[in-house]
Amino acid sequence: MHLSFFFEAFITLAAVIAVAVLCVKKRKLTPGGGVMAAVVGLLVTAGAGYGGLLLLGAFFIMGVAATSHKKHLKILPGQTHPEQRTAGQVFANGGAAAIMALLALLNPDIDDMYQMMLAASLAAATADTLSSELGMVYGRNFYNILTFKKEAKGLDGVVSLEGTLLGAAGAGILALLYGICFGMDESVWFVAIAGFAGNLVDSLLGATLERKHIIGNDAVNFGNTLFGAITAMLLYLL
Repeated sequence: MHLSFFFEAFITLAAVIAVAVLCVKKRKLTPGGGVMAAVVGLLVTAGAGYGGLLLLGAFFIMGVAATSHKKHLKILPGQTHPEQRTAGQVFANGGAAAIMALLALLNPDIDDMYQMMLAASLAAATADTLSSELGMVYGRNFYNILTFKKEAKGLDGVVSLEGTLLGAAGAGILALLYGICFGMDESVWFVAIAGFAGNLVDSLLGATLERKHIIGNDAVNFGNTLFGAITAMLLYLL
């Protein structure tokens, strides 16, 4: 039994590190981003098992695909659109999930709640990534989320109906995967709703604090994922 456990842990460790190295070689992550991705991946696996790792992988795959999709349409005048994610960007999107996984490890009696919060944080990250990256491509009209006045795409806090719906679909996919891995019950809806809510908060933070240069994009993204996790917890407790 113990040999089996250590063998499984070794295989998991090797697989996570191999994927991180591959992402660095493929220039999807910086070296620091690769290290952070491996740390997040291992913590998520430790706290939520292979189901958690599947959710993290689904977010990463959809995020990379959305970022790469028609990227020439997303480059605004005077801006670049790098695909490599730094350690800060990886933590901004996956740090909340890693924290929830650690809390699940430390509190095994209520680990199901923390695993749901982990899924909600990743649903929020997925919704944000898909709404912004695909909204830039497929959005027709772009509005400031606070004033509802038309503004140029790509500005902080600017959203489109198409991007918002695509983000909601991304949160729904993560919620469905969560249900498949952890059980189909009302918490699947909590994850989907929390992911959508986190994406809205991301836009609100962008339209306010980020525009005023009080916080940066990484802080906005972390706030999005943390809000998603807390929203799911409140829905769960209520």
